[in-house]
Amino acid sequence: MTERSDLTDIADGLPGSEPEGRRSADSSERAYNTIRKLLVEFKLKPEERINEMQLSRSLGISRTPIREALNRLASEGFVSLTPNRGFFVRSLSTEGLLDLYELRSIIECAAFRLMCERAEDDQLDRLRAYWEAIVEGYQDHPPDIILTEDEGFHLLIAELSGNPEIVAQLAAINARIRFIRRIQIEHRTHDKRQVASHSAIVDAAMRRDTEQGVELLRQHIEMTVSATQQALKDALLKVFAPGDDDAKPRRRRF
Repeated sequence: MTERSDLTDIADGLPGSEPEGRRSADSSERAYNTIRKLLVEFKLKPEERINEMQLSRSLGISRTPIREALNRLASEGFVSLTPNRGFFVRSLSTEGLLDLYELRSIIECAAFRLMCERAEDDQLDRLRAYWEAIVEGYQDHPPDIILTEDEGFHLLIAELSGNPEIVAQLAAINARIRFIRRIQIEHRTHDKRQVASHSAIVDAAMRRDTEQGVELLRQHIEMTVSATQQALKDALLKVFAPGDDDAKPRRRRF
């Protein structure tokens, strides 16, 4: 299947080309959903430059909403913007991955400690209420929903620490690992035991059991590291199949 047909097939599954007078925001949202689907299904290859003109023609959308969608995807970590060159698909690489997860663990464990020390009882109730609202059927939700809800859970712990700098740093880390996490959530290595670990973390928070909560968080984060590495390897094999001219150099770099 050619790249052009990939674009057309996915576009056909979404609302038709924009009618006269449709607001730009609607077109931008449609472009965002389509391009994001292309990315997570590897219809656009890692490190590939994104052809805005081709997307515009294939989707029947003007360049401005395409650019708005790409800027949004760049802010979420799904694509990168290189000045004077344009937008590129994020690379699939473990380079720096372990460092980011280690930093995430340090920040989140510190946030949990501060939350237990500083948060009022009604603030801790917010964490419990957040998790209780999403836990039913959590593991069966679509990957995008799981990713959003999981990030929200951990960011709420950071918020309840009372330190806005912790929130900002965790949000920045999330942006850098979001694309990779999205791949892993849909991969066979995704561990549904994470649902139980979320519940245990909430229980420890409600008891203000700092040591147990920190240990649970550490294990929770480390649980995903090896699974993510395996998911990335499988993704590379999927994208750069044998016979692909790009396969050798990209695999060697990985």
